Parts: sequence; C-alpha cells; structure tokens
Amino acid sequence: MMTHFRKTQKELLAKLSITTLNQMQEEVVLAISSTPNTVLLSPTGTGKTVAFLLPTIGALDPECTEVQLLILVPSRELAIQIEQVIRQMGSGYKANAIYGGRPISKDKIDLAHTPSIIIGTPGRVADHLRRETFVTSSIKTLVLDEFDKSLEVGFEIQMREILEHLQVLEKRILTSATQNIEIPSFVGVENEVTIDYLHTKTNSLAIEIVNSKEKNKLQALVDLLYHIGNEPGIIFCNFKNTINYVSDFLKQQHIPHGHFYGAMEQIERERALIKFRNGTHQIIIATDLAARGLDIPELNFIIHYQLPLKPEEFTHRNGRTARMNAQGTAYVLKWTGEQLPDFISSKNILKLQDKQSTIFPKWVTLYISGGRKDKISKGDIAGLFFKQGGLKSDELGVIELKQDCAFVAIPKERAISVIEKTTNTRLKKKKVRITLLH
Repeated sequence: MMTHFRKTQKELLAKLSITTLNQMQEEVVLAISSTPNTVLLSPTGTGKTVAFLLPTIGALDPECTEVQLLILVPSRELAIQIEQVIRQMGSGYKANAIYGGRPISKDKIDLAHTPSIIIGTPGRVADHLRRETFVTSSIKTLVLDEFDKSLEVGFEIQMREILEHLQVLEKRILTSATQNIEIPSFVGVENEVTIDYLHTKTNSLAIEIVNSKEKNKLQALVDLLYHIGNEPGIIFCNFKNTINYVSDFLKQQHIPHGHFYGAMEQIERERALIKFRNGTHQIIIATDLAARGLDIPELNFIIHYQLPLKPEEFTHRNGRTARMNAQGTAYVLKWTGEQLPDFISSKNILKLQDKQSTIFPKWVTLYISGGRKDKISKGDIAGLFFKQGGLKSDELGVIELKQDCAFVAIPKERAISVIEKTTNTRLKKKKVRITLLH
C-alpha cells in the first residue's frame, strides 16, 4: 500500500538495523542523488543494494500510481533478494520481483495492483513489456545490477528491447563486481560518475593452498572441512556432475550439505539457500552461479575444489568471503600433479592436522503451509512455537516468511516433539501443516 509521505533515510535504515552507512554507501548515495549516470564497482557483500535503494526510493513520487523504478538483474535469486530488502525497509512503496521459472500468471496477479518498483530478469521484463502488462511512461530510474553478468549470460537482446521502451529515463545506475567493464552504447550512459571500491577487497582475504596426494582430492577436501570446523562456507565446482560426485562422498562421510547449480528447479534452489541461511547446512556445494548476487550469510571461507577457469571467476568466488572488513579465507585444493593458473599466486601452503572439530549443524528446518497472504506474521509463528511448541527463546532460529509458506529453524533434537505439538493448528484463520524440510 502506498503511503503519502516520504520516510527518511534514517527510518529506512532503522528497519534494516543499520545505524550508519559505510564510506562506499555514502559516496554512492551522494552520486546517485546528484548525477544522472552512476557506475558502481564494488565487491559482492559490501552493501551495494542498500546503497542504490536509498536514493532511488527517496526520489519516488508517492502520488504516482505507475511503475517508477525498474531494477534489472541477471538471476531470480538476486531479484528475490532485492525485493526482500525493499520489504524490510518498510518504505510504503509496493515492489514486486518477476523472473523466469515461475508461472507468468503469478506475475500478473502481483502486477494487477501496480507496483512502484519492479525488480526482474531481462527476459521476463521484456516478455511483460510485449504483453503490455505495465506501462513505462513513469519509469525515470533504471538500475542495472550486476549488469556485466546479465550481458555475459545472454540478455543483451532483451536489455536493448527494454531500453527502447524507457523514453523518459532521467537516471541510470549500473553496478558490477568486475574490473575492466565495457558499457554497451545502447544503455545510454554518458559523463558517468564511477565509484570504484574493488581495490579495497583483498585486505582481509587470505588465500591458502591445500595439496592433495590423490587426483580426485576428495579425502583432502574432507580433511580440510574437519580442519575448518563448524563454520559456514561454499565449496565451488565447475560442473554439475562434479557437485554430485563430491556430494556422494560427503554423504558417505555423514557431512550435511546442500547444493546450488543452474539445472536445479527454482524451488530447490530457494530452499537450499533457506537451509544455508538458517544454519541447517553450514556447507553448500555450488557452481559459479553462487559466486555473486546471492542473499547468504557472512562466510568464513570458500573452497575451490576445482580450479576456476578464468581470473574473474576466482575473484567472484573469493568475493563470497572476507566481505566488508571481515576476515575470510579462500582455500585452493590442488592435486600435487596439478599446475596452478597464473592468476593464483599465493605461496601459503596449509598443512592439515588430524581431525580438529565437528561439522554437524544443530538446526533443522520446518516447513509451514501458510504465509504472508494468509495474514500470518513472524510474530504469529514465534508465538505458536513458544506457547504450543514449548521452545525457549534460544531454541527458535531464523524465520523466513514467504507469500504462501514459511520456514523456521529449530534444534534437531526438538523437531519431532515440536511438529507433533504444532501441526494442524491454526495460525490466524488458517489451519497449517508443519513438516520437516528434507
């Protein structure tokens, strides 16, 4: 629902539990507010989303009933993430994410009450423009988030088509986590202000080489995981088949983990990220699809199980750890007969000790068959689990509320009894099923 007043930057940040902006964010807010074209180069995880949302939401007209801000992104996960951040801000402006992989009928329901902000993948946005689902006559601001990735994955034709529809654009904001970018002429960026924070990235990142006697590197991987212990991290592979191969071995070792790669169904990918965010899985095995643009927690480490093929891939993978000013480690698993590419220059060799710690997360995820559309809130869910489920405050983990369902993390040993006490009860007016998410 629209509000007819503008919330201050301080009010928007308070909803995100942010008290002060970092230096990059302050520069970006100033640049976007004062210039028509801004290019932001900054590593993943440095707060780019908040940086471009603050000034663009602040510039929206609360009296306008049409779409005013269009944000194009290369993946559905990034679209969902940005939509969630906007909702958390509580700006009063309606925002909807639209992307391939879900029925277009769902988009039409969401867009029937016209949002002020649309976040979408170029393919799906172009499709809606052809169908004339929404008009572009009030879109004055365009954000191309991770725009180089959109070009890389083949969205140039759709992006050209979309730009042709945007006849009243006043601001263009482009973001990237990559150096040496080329901005295509069709984007229409001229006299841009470039804010480059890529150079700040490597200060807190350690790169360690882990040698493996075996060519398949599986045992070295397990030894490394035990060396690291119960910390969140990503194991990067180049191919889906490798992910399955590594996963089978980790299952044999009884090491819990999730998967993330392009061929997975959208719902499987979303649920893998939910379980990763809430600590049900501390480890996720992924292709480079997870190297940027995902809403996942601060990571202590990433592991290159397979060596990246290009320097950009190495940079983006490493960008998942040592975010902002935090410390993080990128481990490079190398068979002793393998040659490191030139762009991996670290001389730090890590000698693995015997097993040092456990890697067994305490949480499991429960699925609840009701969500935002049923007027259910996080407070309602917490109340049910405290009162009826008998959980203590430190036993209720992350709650994620979706449109038609919700997910809750609770301690593994409490799962059976809590499900028995809470399933088939009412939340608001809806009778909900509560089950274990496998």
